[in-house]
Amino acid sequence: MPAVSKGDGMRGLAVFISDIRNCKSKEAEIKRINKELANIRSKFKGDKALDGYSKKKYVCKLLFIFLLGHDIDFGHMEAVNLLSSNKYTEKQIGYLFISVLVNSNSDLIRLINNGIKNDLGSRNPTFMNLALHCIANVGSREMAEAFASDIPRILVAGDTMDSVKQSAALCLLRLNRTSPDLVPMGEWTARVVHLLNDQHLGVVTAATSLITTLAQKSPDDFKTSISLAIARLSRIVTSASIDLQDYTYYFVAAPWLSVKLLRLLQCYPPPEDAALRSRLTECLETILNKAQEPPKSKKVQHSNAKNAVLFEAISLIIHHDSEPTLLVRACNQLGQFLQHRETNLRYLALESMCTLASSEFSHEAVKTHIETVINALKTERDVSVRQRAVDLLYAMCDRSNAKQIVAEMLSYLETADYSIREEIVLKVAILAEKYAVDYTWYVDTILNLIRIAGDYVSEEVWYRVIQIVINRDDVQGYAAKTVFEALQAPACHENLVKVGGYILGEFGNLIAGDSRSSPLVQFNLLHSKFHLCSVPTRALLLSAYIKFINLFPEVKATIQDVLRSDSQLRNADVELQQRAVEYLRLSCIASTDILATVLEEMPPFPERESSILAKLKRKKGPGHLPDIDDARRNVNGSTEHSESTEATSKSSSHPFTDLLNLNSTPSAGGSLLIDVFSDNSTPASMDVSEENFSRFVCKNNGVLYENQLLQIGLKSEYRQNLGRMYVFFGNKTSTQFLSFSSVVASQDTLKTQLNVQTKTVDPIIEGGAQVQQILNIECVSDFTDAPVLNIQFRYGGALQNIAVKLPVMLNKFFQPTEMTSQDFFQRWKQLGAPQQEVQKIFKAKHSMDTDVTKAKILGFGVALLDGVDPNPANFVGAGVIHTKSTQVGCLLRLEPNTQAEMYRLTLRTSRDSVSQRLCDLLSEQF
Repeated sequence: MPAVSKGDGMRGLAVFISDIRNCKSKEAEIKRINKELANIRSKFKGDKALDGYSKKKYVCKLLFIFLLGHDIDFGHMEAVNLLSSNKYTEKQIGYLFISVLVNSNSDLIRLINNGIKNDLGSRNPTFMNLALHCIANVGSREMAEAFASDIPRILVAGDTMDSVKQSAALCLLRLNRTSPDLVPMGEWTARVVHLLNDQHLGVVTAATSLITTLAQKSPDDFKTSISLAIARLSRIVTSASIDLQDYTYYFVAAPWLSVKLLRLLQCYPPPEDAALRSRLTECLETILNKAQEPPKSKKVQHSNAKNAVLFEAISLIIHHDSEPTLLVRACNQLGQFLQHRETNLRYLALESMCTLASSEFSHEAVKTHIETVINALKTERDVSVRQRAVDLLYAMCDRSNAKQIVAEMLSYLETADYSIREEIVLKVAILAEKYAVDYTWYVDTILNLIRIAGDYVSEEVWYRVIQIVINRDDVQGYAAKTVFEALQAPACHENLVKVGGYILGEFGNLIAGDSRSSPLVQFNLLHSKFHLCSVPTRALLLSAYIKFINLFPEVKATIQDVLRSDSQLRNADVELQQRAVEYLRLSCIASTDILATVLEEMPPFPERESSILAKLKRKKGPGHLPDIDDARRNVNGSTEHSESTEATSKSSSHPFTDLLNLNSTPSAGGSLLIDVFSDNSTPASMDVSEENFSRFVCKNNGVLYENQLLQIGLKSEYRQNLGRMYVFFGNKTSTQFLSFSSVVASQDTLKTQLNVQTKTVDPIIEGGAQVQQILNIECVSDFTDAPVLNIQFRYGGALQNIAVKLPVMLNKFFQPTEMTSQDFFQRWKQLGAPQQEVQKIFKAKHSMDTDVTKAKILGFGVALLDGVDPNPANFVGAGVIHTKSTQVGCLLRLEPNTQAEMYRLTLRTSRDSVSQRLCDLLSEQF
């Protein structure tokens, strides 16, 4: 609240605030507020016209009450009236109230816009600033439509005061963020860019913020800003602190403007003009040189401002990635910060060096700091700094230091913070695979990883181990020997049992020649872990046992006894019981040749993008993961391993336990089976699911669609003619959905009546995961049809198509209206034309419970009016349908007849098509 001079002091406001502060309890405070609200209401409704001072005082009190957390439902008109005052304090309070309390969809917006237009045209800089601040604070689409063309004109006008230019630039920035389609910059572009040459640095600062945002959207239109930005930056960095005295902050010349100019330059590649490029290089070198100078002040503000400019300059150097000298100098400067006593600087240095590590010019320079980074990993107290150290080690890793970095990460993993263990596990797994010259080292590393942090080893990691072992003949024997030895530990993590069961089931024969690892010893070792494992792991072990029967006929009887036991054949879990029965029967009736064919060794897996890398990218978010895949760092001289296939075929119950590979894709030309489930043929036209459509007429949340693969949930909210729908797609399986897409389709007529804008959804949905899609909905005019949500994805190689009718109905755009009995029947008579009324008599489909009926009518969107109908058993409601083009009032009356179990529903609206549609929707609910 603005400071008030003694001559203009509002004593009543001061007394009221003092009374509130002196209240001993919440009840006393509410009582005092209610008393004040009653007094203000009576003053506003009184016959005597209030002067500007009184209006200002009472509006201030309402604003204070609102800031205390209480709702204010009056006083808005009085605040709007204050806008026409010629006194600054009164106008200021009016604008403050509007900025805080007036909703962007308020009916008063038109009156407010008139007041703002008068102030913008007044040429009084104080009033113009107040108006511009209000436009920016409210930021509604209506205001953007009203003033989007006026504000650029004010911004570039020659006679506009500097302070008004600043406000105009920032106001335009706000409108561009809220309604970018309404800001017409084409004709103003050149003149707005020219503001970078303005004499007033405040105007330049505000204009730079605006140009940066616009350049990100339309870089070609603002390309001329590059030379002006470089020229202005050059003048700042080469000036003495006394040259820009008003904009020097603790001996640093215009630090905020410098940062903004450097960010603007990051919207573009390095300048093509040699002179311009040379001048920019000089600026960046000057900034790096100044960082080496002794500080001119010991105050923290000086170092903060200086370092802010430095880090932004380094970001620009990294963005351009074209000047080797600057990149190495930036790396060395950041290296000095790695041991700085200020935690924030160490964090920022590590973060920036992660990006530098991916540049071919600075990668070697970053590697020189490996010992410092490892030391930070061990000694840092702040977990966020340790996490950045892990990121940097990951980014600087290559063939020359991979073993050292992986060893340090594994060592740190034993004491790492729980929140980052899974991420470290993923990074160790990726590095061990990527830079493994000797794959025996890779196997040792992953098994060690499972031993140290087994709970954090995701399925993708152990899937990948198995893929690599199966694809590389030279490591299969070593892997079998290693997992056999690892399983002999008294306590083994379940993930190790999975890997051991799979590898021994496939390659146990490679170590069976040693008496210490004979077939029976291998079987007994695996079976000793059986009862300690979860159901999916037991299923995998059962598959390993049937593989043993094929590999080692001498243990067939022993394994059949296990499969025949009651604990297997009568297992409570249907998956385990089915496997035991089928495997036992298979081992009894199949000949040796058939058994060998069915249980043959797994074929090599196709190479695809790394699922571990994909998971790490999802965990870190786009743009946060250093790129270690470029050709500069391809250590093996060939395409690196990438994957997405899980290690095993997937079944619907336990997708990683089918060792028989019954679901794998047949090899080309090697299979006699026809793939009858392939999606190569043209799909038939899809049926649109409407199963749960009617359930959403009176509710906004729930499950819209569900099958054995996918669950679709909805959460919706509506206000006037606008709505937002959150669609949740849940993967019910343990298998990824690939190439997932979700598109809303509408018939041609519906497209003109209903606008639906969708945001893109993640193309990959992990097994058991859920993703969200947001739909923005606008009702243009009344409609009867509904849009259709078309979902498409790949599951197990097969293309899935699902079409679901979206529950967007006309009643969703209701605003409930409270009415007295007299008003209701007066309006009822006004809507008495035959085409305005629709009546339907129908049999009750559900029990005629009064509370349920009330809930459904409220859920339909209208206000339930008690005591209006002479018959208390009847239900009466009122509401207004809001569309972009018009508003349609609606009155409804529902008369239940409990003896006959019948209803009579009567609706009257100002539009016959609306009456019919609402009647059809509501009658289906009873």
